[in-house]
Amino acid sequence: MGTWKTRGLRGSALEDLLNLSNEIYRNSRLALIQKIPTPITPMEFDKETRHITLAYFDKVSTVDYIGVVQGIPVCYDAKECAADTFPLANVHEHQIRFMEEFREQDGVSFLIIHFTARDEVWLMPFEELKFYWDRMQAGGRKSFTYEEMRKEYLIQRTPEVPLHYLKQLERYVNSL
Repeated sequence: MGTWKTRGLRGSALEDLLNLSNEIYRNSRLALIQKIPTPITPMEFDKETRHITLAYFDKVSTVDYIGVVQGIPVCYDAKECAADTFPLANVHEHQIRFMEEFREQDGVSFLIIHFTARDEVWLMPFEELKFYWDRMQAGGRKSFTYEEMRKEYLIQRTPEVPLHYLKQLERYVNSL
């Protein structure tokens, strides 16, 4: 995978694992989830490797993934965090709006967060993300902590599926 002069490839290892998991879900007919490409305008290329080395985003994107799981529409964004404090600046207002509108249409929205120092991956339901977002908008903390994560949403890695998040998604859907 090419590198950028920007911070645009953060999270690519997480996305690789999610892409593989989603392909396994598709082949097993459990879910059909697609990665939404971020529209970019390439500016510089490495002629030897034919990789883009500098690009600009054409427009804001919505979320990283969208699809359907057993008849339930889902959308989610994948995020990485090196520390035990997740800055809400990593989530953009247009993403919150999209996930909220998706929920209003009876879809399910969430984040998948990789705490890289702990090498743990979590599902965060949209309602929890929205709580932290609203708290920030009201003048409160501009982040949430690892300790605030709900333990039942820790995603397990299995020999069959690298990030088997459907179990946590089922728990979330059943709580709605």
